[in-house]
Amino acid sequence: MTIKPLVLALSLISGSMILTACQSANVSEQSKQAEQQEQKPVVYQVFTRLFGNTETNNVPWGTAAQNGVGKFDDFTPKALAEIKAMGVTHVWYTGVLHHALVADYSAYGIGIDDPDVVKGRAGSPYAIKDYYNVNPDLALEPAKRLAEFEALIQRTHDADMKVVIDIVPNHVARNYQSLSAPQGAKDFGAQDNTSLVYARDNNFYYVTGQDFKVPESTDYQVLGGKSHPLVDGEFSESPAKWTGNGARAAQPHIHDWYETVKVNYGVRPDGSYDFPTLPADMAQQDYRAHYAFWQSKNLPDSWYKFRDITLYWLDKGVDGFRYDMAEMVPVEFWSFLNSSIKMQNPDAFLLAEVYNPTLYRPYIHQGKMDFLYDKVGFYDSLKLLMQGTGTAQSVMDAHLSVSDIAPHMLHFLENHDEQRIASPEFAGSAEKGKPAMVVSHLISKAPTMLYFGQSVGEDGSEMAGFGKPSRTSIFDYIGVPAHQAWMNNGKFDGGQLSNEQKALRQYYKKLMSLSSLPAIQHGELVQINTLDGTKKPAKKVMAFARDNSAQQVIVASNFDADNVQQVTIELPKGWQGKVVDKLESHPALVIEKNQLTVTLAPLASVVYELEN
Repeated sequence: MTIKPLVLALSLISGSMILTACQSANVSEQSKQAEQQEQKPVVYQVFTRLFGNTETNNVPWGTAAQNGVGKFDDFTPKALAEIKAMGVTHVWYTGVLHHALVADYSAYGIGIDDPDVVKGRAGSPYAIKDYYNVNPDLALEPAKRLAEFEALIQRTHDADMKVVIDIVPNHVARNYQSLSAPQGAKDFGAQDNTSLVYARDNNFYYVTGQDFKVPESTDYQVLGGKSHPLVDGEFSESPAKWTGNGARAAQPHIHDWYETVKVNYGVRPDGSYDFPTLPADMAQQDYRAHYAFWQSKNLPDSWYKFRDITLYWLDKGVDGFRYDMAEMVPVEFWSFLNSSIKMQNPDAFLLAEVYNPTLYRPYIHQGKMDFLYDKVGFYDSLKLLMQGTGTAQSVMDAHLSVSDIAPHMLHFLENHDEQRIASPEFAGSAEKGKPAMVVSHLISKAPTMLYFGQSVGEDGSEMAGFGKPSRTSIFDYIGVPAHQAWMNNGKFDGGQLSNEQKALRQYYKKLMSLSSLPAIQHGELVQINTLDGTKKPAKKVMAFARDNSAQQVIVASNFDADNVQQVTIELPKGWQGKVVDKLESHPALVIEKNQLTVTLAPLASVVYELEN
């Protein structure tokens, strides 16, 4: 969920100390061998509801019966094997948890959601209605939906991949009703004192003395104006709660997250904290020390609720979490939650959505996050370069600005919040994503993320209902055409792809396999000068090298979609010998006087391995 973050609960975040990684000088040979066997994480984000859908009607605001909906069972062993073949280590199943939606599942004891506070017909995956169960839309038998998801977890593990799901700690659906909570667990808000705007152990904030009012807009009609018995511009909530993005009015704005309510973590309305803060030196401590720190503390109720939720899913076999809008929740909570998770599963994969660069280091070192999105800076500058308005140096500068935490900064070109590369609003061509993907994937040790449909040029052009094209809809039932061509009615063999789409997928497949190279897995970044024909820094060719004791690799990518670029790459002293391209089969070259002259066709890249 990408918006400008509010400042609630952020102004008093404890200062951090940058954790310096120290490596022993006498690492055993056995440890070195173990390191070589590690694989750079590759995350495949899939919007679960859309993945297996074969319907192509694509009626705006269409029902599941009209437009179709994918199921857990669509992730067959064959489908998972094809995902694995892209070098994937973790599958992020987006939209799995039971969220508010318009479909009627009252026959299964599930309360009906009011479309006036649901975005889209299929609903936002970030308006969670029941944290202890999964979306009934995704099950062949809704009564057995949890068992069907558990079977998918097992199939994913059988395919040698790990499972990641969303946790949305900042807000829940207005109509939160858990039918599946373990014995003794209380719903969010069930024990709140609603006569108070704030109390430490209230789960929500309240607009006391006022009832909630549905936002009004002349530019928006619920369900696109289609009839529904509950569409009346009213939703019963008394007193009104603060809205998910922190809006405090009883009637939120149409652009607020009005379908959700904000969770209280013991942050008073003035932004001050009602819980202990972390000592500065905790930034240098591991998760065990953080876990020990919190054991003697009495903490707000919401902290324990989310701890219990995440541990519940770990017990189900989930291997990690992607945290939505993590920066809107205090860093101390993340220290508590993530250390609790790591005590149960030290290998849990913890990825957070944080867009404020001043918070990167606190959320990694104090909050014990494994990885953050590298959006602000790296992705944003790379997007400008792809669009022809940025420079290679600006991308490198963005990367260097986080050099001390680079292994923690996950790289991506697409996700559910971002525009599709092939959309006219972004680059207009999936081919323009090729040099960017080379740079994004190979520049650091950090994980790489792929979004479903990216490798076959999905353009997000469908008008699904809520929202606008260029992003594949996460709010409505829709078919995803290029992805469906690869899916080929459940064969998952690319049988309906064009030759261009097949070539693009093969390119991605080969590129992703390069993460197994020792220099890419473990090598350090080597900055190199890249000069154009006038001996000035090349603006549209980005080049860098990666070096470890076993291998040296030189990467160069031409972002110019129209022109051949010839550049001279100045290498460090001692880099001599023959170089062989591992990606596009360019001719082998020989480094002369620590220089390499490379000719790149439009959008071409080389990944040269130095043969010493």
